Amino acid sequence: MKQRILLLFTVIALISCKREQKISSTDGSSISNRTQYKENNGVLELKSGNFTYQFKSNQTPFKKIILLNASMAGYISELGAENLIIGVSSPEYIYSEKIQSLIKEGKIQNVGSDQKYDIEKIISLKPDAIFTNYIASFDNAYQLLKNNGIQVIFLDEYMEQKPLEKTAYIKLFGELLGKQKQAADKYQEIEKNYNSLKQLASKAKQRPAVLANEMYGDVWYLPGGKTSVANYISDANAAYILKDNTEEKALTMSFEEVYAKSSGVQYWVNAGNHTSKKEMLGMNPFYGKLDVFNKGHIYVITGKEKQKANDFFESGVVRADLILKDYIKIFHPELLPDYQLTYMKELQ
Repeated sequence: MKQRILLLFTVIALISCKREQKISSTDGSSISNRTQYKENNGVLELKSGNFTYQFKSNQTPFKKIILLNASMAGYISELGAENLIIGVSSPEYIYSEKIQSLIKEGKIQNVGSDQKYDIEKIISLKPDAIFTNYIASFDNAYQLLKNNGIQVIFLDEYMEQKPLEKTAYIKLFGELLGKQKQAADKYQEIEKNYNSLKQLASKAKQRPAVLANEMYGDVWYLPGGKTSVANYISDANAAYILKDNTEEKALTMSFEEVYAKSSGVQYWVNAGNHTSKKEMLGMNPFYGKLDVFNKGHIYVITGKEKQKANDFFESGVVRADLILKDYIKIFHPELLPDYQLTYMKELQ
C-alpha cells in the first residue's frame, strides 16, 4: 500500500520512446497537454503521451476491455460500464463492489499482477482493447499482445497534476466505449461541483499552513508546488509549505529540512495509511518532534479502504470534487458543517 501511496505523489520520469506526430488540441478534444483526441474522416485519432492511435469506425466502441491498472476502474465505474470489463490485473487492489462481484461470478478474469501478466489468458479472452500505463520493462509482453492483434492503449492519467484534467479522462473513456453523453454529463457535474467548492473555500477567513506526505526510510517525499496535492491544498484555500515551488514532481528532503519548514503548520495531510498516531510514532520516532504531530491535526487517506484496495486511488482519480470537498472540510470545517469525509480520516 505504501508503494501505491508513494506512486500517487511521485511523478515517474518520462519514458523515452519514439515520438509520433502530434494531434493539435485545437482540432479536437483536449484532455491535457499530454492527451488529445479527434475524429478525422471517420477515424478517431488519439495522442497519449508519446503514442498515437487511429481507430476506424468499425473498431469502436470497444465491447470487451481489460484493465491493467486499478485506477482506471474508477472511470469505468463512473460510466456504469463495468460489464464491458472482461479482465483485470491485481484484482485485490480494486475497490468497486460491482467489479468484485463480477470477478466472483467469473465474468471478469484475473489476468495476472503488476509483476507478471498472464499473456496466454489475455490472448484467449480476445479483448478489443487493453488499457494500461506504459512500463518499459513490459515491452516484450506488450509486443506479444500486439502481435496477436490486441490493441494496447497507454494512458498517462497518473501523471496529470491538475485535478480536473485527471477527471477529464472520463471523456476519453466515454468516446472509446460509446458513452459520450454519460461521460460529458459526468465531467460537467464534477467540474461544476469543483468550481463551486473552490469558490466556497475562498470565503474562509483563515488560511492554515499544511504539510503533506510522510517519510520512507530516511527520505521525505514532499509534493512539489505544482503537483496535484499542492493544487488541491491551494484550491481549498490553505497554504502548503511548498506553495511557491514550481515542480510537478515530489522533492526528496531529509527530516531536518522538513522540520525547518514546518513551523506553524496546523494540518498534516496524506500521511500514509497509519491506524493511529501511536503506530505512526512507532514507525518513525522523529515525527514526535513536529509541532503538528503534537498540537495539530493529521489526516490519512484510508476513509474508503478494504484490505489492499483503497478507493482514493480508484473513484478518487475521477471525483476531484469529492477530494477537494474533503480538504475543505479538513481546513475549514465551518464551511461544510454537515459533510462527512469521504476518502480521508483523522488520526487519533
